[in-house]
Amino acid sequence: MSKKKFTYKDAGVDIEAGEEMVESIKGLVKETHSDAVLHNIGGFGGFFRPDLSSYNDPVFVSSVDGVGTKLIVAFKSGKYDTVGQDLVNHCINDIAVCGADPLFFLDYFSTGKLEKDVGYQVVKGFSKACKENGVALIGGETAEMPDIYSEGEFDLAGNIVGMVDRKKVIDGSDIEKGNILLGFPSTGLHTNGYSLARKVLFSEYEVTDHVDELGTTVGEAMLAVHKSYLPIIRKLRNLNSVNGFSHITGGGIMGNTKRVVPEKLTIKLDWNAWQRPPIFELIQDLGNVPEDDMRATFNLGIGLIAIVDPNTAGKVKEISAEMDEEIIEMGVVD
Repeated sequence: MSKKKFTYKDAGVDIEAGEEMVESIKGLVKETHSDAVLHNIGGFGGFFRPDLSSYNDPVFVSSVDGVGTKLIVAFKSGKYDTVGQDLVNHCINDIAVCGADPLFFLDYFSTGKLEKDVGYQVVKGFSKACKENGVALIGGETAEMPDIYSEGEFDLAGNIVGMVDRKKVIDGSDIEKGNILLGFPSTGLHTNGYSLARKVLFSEYEVTDHVDELGTTVGEAMLAVHKSYLPIIRKLRNLNSVNGFSHITGGGIMGNTKRVVPEKLTIKLDWNAWQRPPIFELIQDLGNVPEDDMRATFNLGIGLIAIVDPNTAGKVKEISAEMDEEIIEMGVVD
């Protein structure tokens, strides 16, 4: 009796499809490269040779993150090119608020069954955000794992590496009583709070439903790209008495800003200083979500906070206006 023959493809892993995807994205990836990148993708590791000429005491700064359940909105919408941008920009913001310039990015894309066009669209998003921020996409991993994910599902993770001169590290240690909080608007939910947002919004709407309060469909509002604050941070970080930055992610405004404010100090926030974007009002009203939950879960329309000496606030506002960046005075350190 002959035994049934099993191949890797029979088990759900298509090596050829993976190789074809790698070939298809090489052009996208190469567009993000500078002379600092020594090899194109395909090797066992990514090679990056940084220019250290402007550093006295260079320090590497890194961060790793995912997109979370925002991916489920992408699955429902059939739109895959924005979540890659979300991941890159989120990671960049996390190190930019420390004073670092991002250098290179690596991604991890895992799925149950590799759909080459979906993978291409995701990497296209990585490439777009990397080019916009001057970051090299030097490597990544595509993993096909049947039985881990349901059909049409995938997960993303990314790692950013940057550099800052040690004397220019921004860690909040210079924050003092009387410093003020200046907020910069978010583009929406960014990449946090989607478990609650989905539970509320999808109890009433489909992703294709147009909602007048939002001025767009539910899916489009929920997939608004997480903003990169690197340009404005670069402009502000060299000002005297810009003492700290806070990237508003999971944990909300207070949860993230407390991370950079010295423990002996407190934050007094004026929650009425800005108008929350409609998507937050819709979530709270539709889901009858308590205010404490809203504040602990969402950015509520503020994606970045600069903590500055009052005497520097005027210059910060001037620079922000030149860059067409709205700015909101929203609190004080006490």
